Amino acid sequence: MADEKAIATIRTLSADIVEQAKSGHPGAPMGMAPIAHVLFSKVMNYSSADAKWMNRDRFVLSNGHASALLYSMLHLAGYKTWSLDTLKTFRQLDSAAAGHPENHEEGIEVTTGPLGQGVSNAVGIALAEAHYAAKYNTADFKLIDHYTYVTVGDGCLQEGVSSESASVAGHLGLGKLIVLYDDNKITIDGSTDLSFTEDVLARYAAYGWHTSTVENGDTDVAAIEKAIEEAKAVTDKPSLIKVSTVIGFGAPTKAGSHKVHGAPLGTDELAALKTKFGFSPEESFVVPADTQELYAAYAKQGNAKAAAWNELLEKYVAANPELGAEFKQRISGELPAGWDTDYPTFSPEDKASSTRVISGEILNHFATKLPQLFGGSADLNPSCFTYLKNSKDVQKGSYDNLNIHYGVREHAMSSISNGLDSYGGVIPFCSTFLNFIGYAYGAVVLSALSKHQVLYIFTHDSVFLGEDGPTHQPIEKYALVRATPNINFIRPADGNEVVAGYIAALRASSTPTVFSLSRQGLPQLKGSSVEKALKGGYVLSDCEGTPELILVGTGSETSLLPPVQEKLTSNKIRVVSLPCWELFDQQSEEYRLSVFPDGVPVLSVEAASTTGWGRYAHASVGIDRFGASAPGGQIKTEFGMNVENVTAKAIATLAFYTGKTVYSRLSTPF
Repeated sequence: MADEKAIATIRTLSADIVEQAKSGHPGAPMGMAPIAHVLFSKVMNYSSADAKWMNRDRFVLSNGHASALLYSMLHLAGYKTWSLDTLKTFRQLDSAAAGHPENHEEGIEVTTGPLGQGVSNAVGIALAEAHYAAKYNTADFKLIDHYTYVTVGDGCLQEGVSSESASVAGHLGLGKLIVLYDDNKITIDGSTDLSFTEDVLARYAAYGWHTSTVENGDTDVAAIEKAIEEAKAVTDKPSLIKVSTVIGFGAPTKAGSHKVHGAPLGTDELAALKTKFGFSPEESFVVPADTQELYAAYAKQGNAKAAAWNELLEKYVAANPELGAEFKQRISGELPAGWDTDYPTFSPEDKASSTRVISGEILNHFATKLPQLFGGSADLNPSCFTYLKNSKDVQKGSYDNLNIHYGVREHAMSSISNGLDSYGGVIPFCSTFLNFIGYAYGAVVLSALSKHQVLYIFTHDSVFLGEDGPTHQPIEKYALVRATPNINFIRPADGNEVVAGYIAALRASSTPTVFSLSRQGLPQLKGSSVEKALKGGYVLSDCEGTPELILVGTGSETSLLPPVQEKLTSNKIRVVSLPCWELFDQQSEEYRLSVFPDGVPVLSVEAASTTGWGRYAHASVGIDRFGASAPGGQIKTEFGMNVENVTAKAIATLAFYTGKTVYSRLSTPF
């Protein structure tokens, strides 16, 4: 009876949350209430007193529209943030109870809502657990030993990213990943018979997963718990448990219908629901005392386990001083002292090299200092140079290594990276060609929204990759990334700027970084330095006195600008390198106006869409069409990315602005 009352409480409380807001999704929370009850009162180890306890079981609500369920459970579990007053502010401005779960709130591991992302993040979380356990556990201390539990709906399993990540999880044999599939047979359009009739369990078995079924997920609590325990016993495979439920269970006229998916029940339906489960229809947000006591007792056990683990950690550190110090430093979120005081630098006398090759050298340099670095590429290590030479391949049973092989799965790679970052003490990196960020962008946006520190090391960044043609040339991608809040887009022009990019990315603990790296060799520029590049933009080569024209570029095009300056000896020309707009915009107004002062027109040069350059430049040389398949020399001529064309455009810009009042694009009213 205690289980029945608790489940009824979860159903009515979730329905009340949605009804109060007059907005939301009551059906899935009501249908999944038994699953959540089993997890939060019988299975999971968590601590409401120590929400970041490192050895806690992780829970991910991948079907994030069921957020009212998660908020109900966090309230019952005793998390301070999640009072009944908070639940009553569901979907209101500045409420912790956002429409979909957001990871900056207590008890929420990852931001979910875009379907398929949460379960893919969970693969990263489970991989991080396996990595930590393999690296830090000893014969005497099982420091890391927990599970990652996920709920998904039909929508999550239809999204391609979940298929990609499930394939990775099966290949790696992540046995501590357990996914519970809410098989309610309803989507927004109606029955899943309209569009989703495959054998999901057979598909996941083919991925290498353990699969099982709970026939009655509406009331058979024992069967749900048994299925989870059986899944935990399968240590070499992730598990998918299909739990058959009725969406909106208990609603007298809407249960089992798409009508209960995305709208409040309504006054009469909600009243009937409460009556059915023995609650007063006149009362809202009711949690009976015995249900409170049941959850309080379980939470007390979890808090005690967290406290015991903290004691275990101190014993571990005493017995394993070096490993223990590294472990504590990692989970603190801080980087080791002095990690950024020693790094390679480059001078014009050094040989020309592509920024992708230099990136590989710098990544490996910092990997020797930072055990947090953990990642790989989408089957492109030989092209992207992201293999860590101080380690080996992550494979099933070899989780202590650092090099992940994602295969050709860009979207999963990025989403898994978000999960790795959410775990704590991991700085994930991943790599592919820049144009294929389009495949990954759903996860990249969530990196920015969730403040995940992911290093996206993307190469082959322009039309200059040549013969592969427009399908591989990222004309519009620079503008796309720059338009996304909280992403640093770094397009370095030489080795010093690559180094600065890595230092900035590794310091940016709440911001993802997208590197845009060249395939072709570039010279090491006179006037560049790591310190100046860390400002995002700087004067690379100046003239005497006040300039008449400023030439600004990024990446490979920056090296075109000093020769143009040399050609225009009768004019005063300043050359500016602007590898990262976002870092530059963080500098003081005084500094930014010293680079781009009033009275001087600015001409930008970049081998991509000119969209966005209006914030700095008065005129732009760029490419506002798709690319072409041709050798690099022909590409330069076709798109005017050469000294001759830029010189002509500089002369035209000088002529156009002669005698005219010119204001810096940075001079704005607000």
